[in-house]
Amino acid sequence: MTDAEWAAVRPLLPVPAWFQGRGGQPEGYCHRQLLDAIRYLVAGGISWRAMPADFPAWARV
Repeated sequence: MTDAEWAAVRPLLPVPAWFQGRGGQPEGYCHRQLLDAIRYLVAGGISWRAMPADFPAWARV
């Protein structure tokens, strides 16, 4: 995902509660990494378990 694409998508994602001071636990992965993994799977037409190790765990995505 390019920086321009990320700049367009980021405002559409929900802000985590912990980031707003409402408690909760920080996420383990960056939202951008998760979206990159989903886009990779859709573009390549591969199964979830065949995802490269460069992305977060398939169960997390």
